[in-house]
Parts: sequence; structure tokens; C-alpha cells
Amino acid sequence: MEHLSKKETIALRDKHIGKSCQLFFRQDPLKIVRAQAQYMFDEKGDQFLDCINNVAHVGHCHPAVVEAGCRQMSILNTNNRFLHDNIVLCARRIISTMPDKLSVCYFVNSGSEANDLALRLAQIHTGNTDVLTLEHAYHGHLTTLIDISHYKFSLPGGPPQKDHVHVASCPDTYRGKYRDSDHPKRDLSRLYSDEIREICDKVRQEKGQGVCAFIAESLLSCGGQVIPPENYLKEVYEHVRQSGGVCISDEVQVGFGRLGKQWWGFQLHDVVPDIVTMGKPMGNGHPIAAVVTTEAIAESFRATGVEYFNTYGGNPVSCAIANAVFDTIEKENLREHALVVGEYFFDSCQMLSKKHSCIGDVRGVGLFLGIELVKDREERTPDKETATYVVKRMKEEHILISADGPDCNVIKIKPPLVFTKENVDEVISALDRVLKELRDSGKGTVGVKGVETPSKEPRARKAIKEERIKSI
Repeated sequence: MEHLSKKETIALRDKHIGKSCQLFFRQDPLKIVRAQAQYMFDEKGDQFLDCINNVAHVGHCHPAVVEAGCRQMSILNTNNRFLHDNIVLCARRIISTMPDKLSVCYFVNSGSEANDLALRLAQIHTGNTDVLTLEHAYHGHLTTLIDISHYKFSLPGGPPQKDHVHVASCPDTYRGKYRDSDHPKRDLSRLYSDEIREICDKVRQEKGQGVCAFIAESLLSCGGQVIPPENYLKEVYEHVRQSGGVCISDEVQVGFGRLGKQWWGFQLHDVVPDIVTMGKPMGNGHPIAAVVTTEAIAESFRATGVEYFNTYGGNPVSCAIANAVFDTIEKENLREHALVVGEYFFDSCQMLSKKHSCIGDVRGVGLFLGIELVKDREERTPDKETATYVVKRMKEEHILISADGPDCNVIKIKPPLVFTKENVDEVISALDRVLKELRDSGKGTVGVKGVETPSKEPRARKAIKEERIKSI
């Protein structure tokens, strides 16, 4: 295979790859040529600690996963319309981790395909069309999913919100519509879930029918690593089901034991969805994903008489890899590992917040963590500029992190599950140094070029937020 210099790679990308396909670290993108476990290496051989790649769920290029894929590929790879063992064994493995009523699998190639199929199942089963989604949510890049992903359609240049899509407030108790600083904990879930009830009532009054579905991640990733308040999903699921709808749990980011305590995020909330979707971590980066649902919903789908097939979804190689991922999680006790290391990471971040006032909130479960950076702890004013600076400087320290949330001020932590306590110490030490640089600069909030930034939010961001509020 031809080996290109980084300059040549960039030139060919600029020439032939769509400009909308953006890279991490756009000003100075990394050219990664190999990876192993929790580390990635560039063309110069420099090592980077990967804190963001949840796709490599059990670690980059895990030997057991690689071997399973190579072995199966040397024997057979065909589409799923031929009978083979790997797909049924994989389905059995998935179902064994689910509540009893979730017993039927459909295999696809990506989380986007999974969520698209989930919507189709919901529409056919309920006969309704209205979908309830959350502010700042992202569920995939297909047209049907951009339509329900507020994270995308609310931006300038995004498509207009569709009539059948209804957006409820992100249940962010730190900086959302209802905050823990303003309301007792027991009221927060009700305040947020009441919006869902009101939307359901409005749909019935205006259209004379119930809703189709409520779709949400069990912990919200693009929304800023948000953990919904206790009982929120219980109350929401009840409102949706009373209105004839089904409940879809998007587990693409937080499933497969990332949270440590359970296999799936919805289990932390003591709820049972009607449909569960999962994606990229299932194959450790190999294209395989799945939808799990009830027999009743699957029967509604079958009864249409329209055959469903997906040429490569559930092919022998992909399923062999997914089975190896399951084996690895269990053999290496990675759920327990994620819990122990995640708690250590969380506690370390909390300690760091006592030294640096720009850390407004630390939240998360297992190896799914968020560090919210603010200009003022009392006002909880988002600090995008500092977050951008921190991401850039941490890369210079050879540690890869990212920032997300509606104001891009939340540092996201979602590394491979093989991440260690020693890795945590490395991240915390570097983050401490970077934040100390900012503090000692005497400039308070500093942008990527070291320029002091005014405390008021940019007008463009304010306009975006106003539009988001109007869409609720």
C-alpha cells in the first residue's frame, strides 16, 4: 500500500473528501497510523492517550477481537440471508443481558441504521407519527434522524423542525431549564417529565391521536454528559405509554457495560424500554449494530407483509467480532473495571475542582464522565473558550479529549474500557497543569490564542439558544 506524507494526505483529503466531513483538531489534525489498547500513534511514532474513543470499546486492536474477525473472514463472509451460527449466538448473548420482555433482535451496520429502524418499528406498531425527543439530542446522520436530532436541526443551516417532531427540555439539573440550585431534588424529575406529559396532551388535542415514540439516550452524550434526575425516565415512560407511544432507549454511547454497574444505561433508571438500540462499541469499531424489541412490536412489523433484510447487517464476520467483544468484556471483567476506574476518575476530578474554580460541575457514571467549565460558579456561565484551550493544550500533552454540550464547554471523557488508574493520574496531572497555566496567566478566561474573553455570550450563540427555547 502506498504511504503518504501527512502533507500529501491532507492535500488529497482537501481535494476528494467532502468539506462537511470534519476532523478532530482541525487546525492541526492528527494522522493516526496505528493504535493499541488505550493508545494511538501518529506517523512520527508519537503516542497519544485516548480519552474519547468509545468506539474502541475493549481497546484498540484487541488481539482476541482481531483474531476472531480474521479467523471468520478466512472461512466465510456473506450476507445474513444465509443461515449461519454467529448471528443467532450473538442475538442470544444480547438477549441474555436484557429484561425478559426484550427478546427479538434485528441486526444492522450502524447506530444510525438502528435508530432509523427503531422509528420504523414504532410507527408501524402504534400507527402514530409524532415523535418526542430531547433538546440537544443526537441520534444519527440519516435524514429521519437529523429530523429528530435537535443537536443538528437547531443549528444555523439545519433543516426546519418537522411538524411531527416535538422537543422537550434536556433534563440537565446543573445548567438546564430547571436547576438543582433553584428546586428541591424531588421536584426536578417531575418538572422535566411534565413537559413530556404536556406534549402528549397537546398532540392528542390537536391531532386526535396518540404519540408514536419517545427516544432518548439513557445518559445524554452530545447534550453535555447529562445524567437525568432520579425517576425522570420512569415518569416519562409512563406518560408516553399512556398516550399510546413506545419508549426507545438509545444505548450507542453508554451501552455494553461502559457505566460499570449494568450492561445498559436504562437499567440505572429502573425502566424497561420497548425498543433498545446499540451501535459502534458492539464491534469495537467494526460496523455492526442492533435493535432489540418485544415480540409484540416484532409481530406488528411482520404483519405488514413487507420483508426486512439488511445485506451485511449480522454477517458472519461482524457477528464473530461482536461475540469476541462480549467474551472480552466478561473474561477481563471490564464492567467491574469500568466501575472502579470510573469512580477513581470521578473522585480525582472532584478533587481537581477544589483547586480550579473554572470547574463548575463533575458528573458521570463508570467511564462516561463530563467536566463542565464555567466562567462563574454562581452564575454557571459556560466557558467555551477555556474548554477549547484545554482541548488544544491537552493534545500538546499527548492526551486526547474533546468538548461538547450546547455551548461546547463540557469536557467529555469516554475512553476504551481498558483505561487504568495510572492513565487517570496522567490525565489529572496534565489537566491540573493546563488549568494552572490559565489561572497564573492572570487573564481568567483565556481563549485559544491567550486573548481575554468577555463574560457575555456571543450574539450568535445567544440567537441559537433563543431559537432552541422557541422550539420547545
